[in-house]
Amino acid sequence: MLELRRVTTGYGTGAVVHQADLTVGAGEIVALIGANGAGKSTLLKAVSGLLGVRSGEILFDGERIEKLAPRQRVQRGLVHVPEGRQVFAGLSIEENLWLGGNANRRLGEQEASRRLAEMCVRFPVLGERRHEPAGNLSGGQQQMLAIARGLMSQPRLLLLDEPSLGLSPLLVTEIFRLVAGLRAQGMAILLSEQNARQSLAIADRAYVLEAGCIVLEGSGEALLGDRQVAERYLGVGKAVDAPDERYATQLAARLGQILQS
Repeated sequence: MLELRRVTTGYGTGAVVHQADLTVGAGEIVALIGANGAGKSTLLKAVSGLLGVRSGEILFDGERIEKLAPRQRVQRGLVHVPEGRQVFAGLSIEENLWLGGNANRRLGEQEASRRLAEMCVRFPVLGERRHEPAGNLSGGQQQMLAIARGLMSQPRLLLLDEPSLGLSPLLVTEIFRLVAGLRAQGMAILLSEQNARQSLAIADRAYVLEAGCIVLEGSGEALLGDRQVAERYLGVGKAVDAPDERYATQLAARLGQILQS
C-alpha cells in the first residue's frame, strides 16, 4: 500500500531523515520507534505532504505521490493525525468533526453525515458533548477527537503521530486498544510513538529510527524481545544515553551508504 524508497527530507538546509526505506501493507500496523528527535514526526510529515521530499520516492497504491498536495493525498485515503492533538478549541466537537469530513471533498454531505453519526457512536463521550467547545475536553478526550476527525476523511492508511503523548496510563491503554481495533476493521496504520513497548505489542512490523536513519526493522514481536531495543527503548537494564556498539555500527554503515550515493 505505502512504500518509501530512499526518502530524504528535512527543514531549511538540513536533512533530518536520510534515505529511508519503509513499507506498510494493507491492514497492517507498522510502528516507527526512536528517541525524541530521531526524525519520526518528520518522516510522517513527508508521507502526508506537510513537508517536501528532497530525494527519493513515496508510492501509495503503486503510484508516486511525493509531489501531490496534502489534500490530494487525503482524497486517495492517506490521512495524518499530527502530534499534539491540534483540535480547534473554540469550535464545537461536531464542527471539528465536520472539518475532518470536509478534508476529503470526495465525500458527499450524506456520507459525511453518516460518518459523523458513526464517530459519535464509536466515541460516546464525543457524541454526548458534540455541541460543546472542543476546548472543554480533557487531554485524552481531545486525542480521541483528533483521531475521530481523521477517521471522518475515510482513510485507508492512517498516520498517527504520538497519540499517547501526555496521557495517563489508563488513557494510553484505551488509545492503543482503539488503534488495534482499527486494524481489525481493515485499516492500515503507520504509528510513530515513543511508547515503544505498547507500540511493538500491537504492531505487525516496526522500524527503529536513529539520527534520521532506519537502523533496524522486524516484526513487532521480534523487536519487543530484542535485548538492545529493550535496553534503549523499553526501560529494561541500564539506561543508555549513546548508541551502543551494535547500533553505532549500523548507523555508521548507513551513513556511509548515504555519503557514497
